[in-house]
Amino acid sequence: MTGVYIIGVGMIRFGKYPDKSVRSMAEEATLLALQDADLTKEDLQAVFFSNSFWGMFANQHSIRGQVVMRGMGIDKIPVTNVENACAGASTALHLAVTGIRAGLYDVALALGSEKISNPNKALSLSAYGYCMDVENFEKHIKMITSLNDVIKIDIPEDKSAPGEGRSIFMDAYAMGARWHMHKFGSTQRQLAVICSKNHLHGHLNPLAQYQQKMTVEEVLADKPVAYPLTRAMCSPVGDGAAAAIVCSEKYLKKLKDARPVNILASVLGQGSDRLLDGEDIGERLSKQAYEIAGVGPDDISLAELHDATAWGELHQAEVMGFCPMGEGGPFAESGATRIGGSKPINTSGGLECRGHPIGASGLAQIYELTLQLRGDASERQVDKARIGLAENGGGNIGVEEAAMCVHILEKVS
Repeated sequence: MTGVYIIGVGMIRFGKYPDKSVRSMAEEATLLALQDADLTKEDLQAVFFSNSFWGMFANQHSIRGQVVMRGMGIDKIPVTNVENACAGASTALHLAVTGIRAGLYDVALALGSEKISNPNKALSLSAYGYCMDVENFEKHIKMITSLNDVIKIDIPEDKSAPGEGRSIFMDAYAMGARWHMHKFGSTQRQLAVICSKNHLHGHLNPLAQYQQKMTVEEVLADKPVAYPLTRAMCSPVGDGAAAAIVCSEKYLKKLKDARPVNILASVLGQGSDRLLDGEDIGERLSKQAYEIAGVGPDDISLAELHDATAWGELHQAEVMGFCPMGEGGPFAESGATRIGGSKPINTSGGLECRGHPIGASGLAQIYELTLQLRGDASERQVDKARIGLAENGGGNIGVEEAAMCVHILEKVS
């Protein structure tokens, strides 16, 4: 198999930018990645561009990547537009890796840019509902409600309808968390421990949307969203862009001062129609990634997991194999997932604090892992970081993600 390497990364701080556009943020991230790789625009041979909502907010419904690239003076090369909801950016990277391994290109750009913040907050929140099976939306809501009926835990009364004043995904995540509490005895406090840890990590990340520390008690006391989730446990609405430049082993040999990171595995898959107790998409795809990379969960130095809520991190820590199923809460309480612990997770602050502009989030994870594996993460640097894993889920059908990518990266000595 042809080796593929990350040779450049770029990212702007995620946040709310009324004065920026999808195009301007994408240009910023691209130029940062080119600068990091010490390449010029003319060196790129292909581009894979991730975005979900440019059409919804600004009527750019098609040729989005071409619009960005042509605006930068990058023409003639193939540009592929990628839409895979929250997994769009990692899918763009997967396609770039696939193109290089197939021998079609020697150097390619994976780029994600998204603008979701809007003066109309209801419009911003409604965007997330389009990451589901829209034609069967009411059926999906009834399914969530029916699952709540069989989960036997005491919860505070909530008279609001699913998705009312919040993203519908928060109801889905809350349902998953309550199921886990019902089956394994996990607690709201354990979710708060995860969230507090991510606020500590985000505090150390100058590119995080939220950079303030929060104690466990402050997380628990924050505004309720959908039990057991409080506002601090949920990723914020925001804007941003991130990029990665990848190349073949042959191309790498031509570069004098490259600081490459090896891509050991790049796996893309979709969910399945299953029961809550069935094999999870993350469990299935992580096994594939570990087999391709020739490593196991114990070999992973650190991970960036898709924590659209704190429950997401707890769940993914289990299905990635970092702890036994049902023990994600105690695992977090042990301190293992903090910087300095045995398995640091979301050293960037995760989606909860780094932010979650849908079409860019997957490459923000890759940006963080690349910094860590190069030893460039400053105050949040993981000691002896050698292998990193990124898990990025997108959309929802049934009881799990509609799409997911798992990448495993390795430090190059």
